[in-house]
Amino acid sequence: ADGNLGDMDLTLIDTAGYEDVTDDSLEARMREQTEAAIEDAELILFMMDAREGVTSLDRIFADRLRKVHKPIILLANKAESRESGGGVGEAHALGFGEPVAISAEHGEGMADLYQAILAASADIFIEEVEEADKPIRIAVIGRPNAGKSTLVNYLLGEDRLLVGPEAGITRDSISVDWEYEGRPIRFVDTAGMRRKARVQEKLEKLSVADTIRAITFAEVVILMMDKDHAFDIQDLQLADLVEREGRALIYVASKWDLEEEPQSRMAALKHLAEDKLPQLKGTPFVVLSSHSGRGVERLMPAVLKAHDTWSVKVKTKDLNTWLSMATQRHPPPAVDGKRIKPKYIAQTKARPPT
Repeated sequence: ADGNLGDMDLTLIDTAGYEDVTDDSLEARMREQTEAAIEDAELILFMMDAREGVTSLDRIFADRLRKVHKPIILLANKAESRESGGGVGEAHALGFGEPVAISAEHGEGMADLYQAILAASADIFIEEVEEADKPIRIAVIGRPNAGKSTLVNYLLGEDRLLVGPEAGITRDSISVDWEYEGRPIRFVDTAGMRRKARVQEKLEKLSVADTIRAITFAEVVILMMDKDHAFDIQDLQLADLVEREGRALIYVASKWDLEEEPQSRMAALKHLAEDKLPQLKGTPFVVLSSHSGRGVERLMPAVLKAHDTWSVKVKTKDLNTWLSMATQRHPPPAVDGKRIKPKYIAQTKARPPT
């Protein structure tokens, strides 16, 4: 049957299941059909039930698929419930890499499935673009007139973005390609978000939507703040949005060349960040002046480090070694007289690591 996922057209071959039998029974004929589908397919979606966890039939199927030299994506279906977490973790043991957690019934996880199919089919359909060649997508966000465009212009070394004293003079989000120490960069500058009373105007509504789109597009988000008005309600809303979208975040306090007491002010800003945004503890903080360039040299190294941390993938073996040591040192509590024994731990996703 023909189908599609986003802009991807697919021809799907559904199978009736797989039984470890070799006689003339119905199950055997169903197995033959499955074998034929495997031979015809260019990419295989191996689906298991996340609620039940890995079954003996899953292991039989996995043994068969290991002999197939085709891209295989492991799907952990029915992953919408909390009870499915253990099954998703167990799925790593089947040996097909990162399982894609989905809920076919509710349509959850389809974006992750799309990306998995795109990556797995790269050798079949398209010329794969190496990760190192892909630009790091950076959104520069903040309230109007926080110095976003001035910062990007300074980094680029040219006036690519319109700047001026009028708040929100950059009316649309503007994408600019650049290169830093051999790594491709793509900046998105936005008009900024005003206070709620001003957002009622149509133009400012578009600016807010533009900021949200920029955050969704980005991998690393730079939150520009005026040093004298940092972490007001708009800044907090923006930072919370970045956290909910799962993007790497960097705080930037601008106009630092005008600060008369930099050390005490820096301490106050860090205290504000930890007090107002405790869920973002450890977020890098860079202070600079977009006009003079003071402190700007610290920004891009912080961006690259944040991007690398955001992209990190910890090996399952290392995680389980840590889990074993942790449970030995600090045994889990007993529930109803029975000691809890964690079986397995795995990182189910990167960007951000979860």
